[in-house]
Amino acid sequence: MNLMEAASGYLQIGELSRRSGVSTELLRAWERRYGLLRPARSEGGFRLYSPQDERRVTVMRNHLERGLSAAQAARLTLEEAERRPDEAPALARGIESLRDALDALDETAAHTALDRLLSDFSVETVLGEVVLPYLHELGERWARGEASVADEHFASNLLRGRLLGLARGWDGGSGPRALLACAPGEQHDLALIVFGLVLRELGWRITFLGPDTPLDTLDDATRTLEPAAVVIAASSPERIAGDEVSLRKLARNAPLWIAGAGASSVVGKKTGARQLDGDPLGAAALVARAQRE
Repeated sequence: MNLMEAASGYLQIGELSRRSGVSTELLRAWERRYGLLRPARSEGGFRLYSPQDERRVTVMRNHLERGLSAAQAARLTLEEAERRPDEAPALARGIESLRDALDALDETAAHTALDRLLSDFSVETVLGEVVLPYLHELGERWARGEASVADEHFASNLLRGRLLGLARGWDGGSGPRALLACAPGEQHDLALIVFGLVLRELGWRITFLGPDTPLDTLDDATRTLEPAAVVIAASSPERIAGDEVSLRKLARNAPLWIAGAGASSVVGKKTGARQLDGDPLGAAALVARAQRE
């Protein structure tokens, strides 16, 4: 590598490996299998990797740490890398428009902002970079007394309706089936709907039973549908406390996962359920990966 190449920020694979913490063998595999890296050639014939290559490796690692498969992580990494230069500002403007509309209780403007976001960006981007961050922020504002019950109910109901609209037909296809339900007494299902939408993007079929689902009803549905995964959402351990017998019964009939703040390793040990304690996007990738293994 000559001085001009070094000054331009190009790296040979050994240096890229050292900086990224990814072995040279794995870097070559990502380049060969997925086209993740796009090296130039030095005058001496060596592969030279650009700052953009280094950035893609970092993004790839982040996706893998969320639980995505290598193929899915590479696809998302390349999609993000190939976004038009004006997409980041456009996304920021869309987020601001939606936030302003929801905060003003302006239903028409909120739907218009969502229409624009969904036409310009993938469902996964809108869910992961718009909907979930807004709901998290709204929850924090409500806890601090900066948002009213009306603010929370308006935004949650509007977003829930739109997400269920996106979910129309999500039980079709030929992929593995997931049976999703909220624990008895649990009314908060937005994160579970997001989880189902992402799992659908990964090729799964979704059967959604919604809030406050009795465990015997869920067991009946499990026997009927024979799903590849059953996912129960619970916002607190109390939602499933004392139901270990029913949960063990469910876990004998299908792979059982418990999501939300109510998920814990203690419940898992008692019932045979697996824990989903990450964000809905990473949780969906984890369930999909586990089914393939």
